[in-house]
Amino acid sequence: MLRASRNSNRCSNAIAEASVYAGPACATYRTRRDQQFPMEHAFAGPGKIRDRMGSFDVRAIADADPDEFVTMATTPPAIHRYGRSMAGRVLELAHTVVDEYDGDAARIWTAPGADGGAPTGREVLQRLNALPGYGERKAKIFLALLGKQRGVQPEGWREAAGEFGEDGSRRSIADVTSAETLQEVRTFKKAQKAAAKAKA
Repeated sequence: MLRASRNSNRCSNAIAEASVYAGPACATYRTRRDQQFPMEHAFAGPGKIRDRMGSFDVRAIADADPDEFVTMATTPPAIHRYGRSMAGRVLELAHTVVDEYDGDAARIWTAPGADGGAPTGREVLQRLNALPGYGERKAKIFLALLGKQRGVQPEGWREAAGEFGEDGSRRSIADVTSAETLQEVRTFKKAQKAAAKAKA
């Protein structure tokens, strides 16, 4: 087995490269901050899978023996704090990408829309929302990440992504491009939690 990557600060690269395949392993952090699992470690999960499997091939993941994949995912350092659960979600999502998008995750945002032309931001959001392990919030964050960091900007993407699509915001991983912006997002989250406690 190949050793896992030691670079715990590759979260932006990991997302850009692999998050759409291993979405639950990445996006779950956004809505489960109470796990207190550092963002940079949570988002290094796809890199660990790539290092151990030799590539990040969605078909190879979908074809993997489930028990062997779980063993790979939970071998220290695990791909996530809850490695076994996350391994199951990664497998489920890989099967969905293979079955519904012919193994090409990019088709989630490039496959024609209802009118036969390029899909709108709303249509891409609906596709993301339908993925296993996603929901509206995660889908909006991922749509914002595509628009802000990957140049994937279908018509109406900012509106579809809601507050996460706002220019200059520091609300989510979609806004993390450096150690500085990572800290700004954490500061925003901390302020949100404090405000919520004050209202309770």
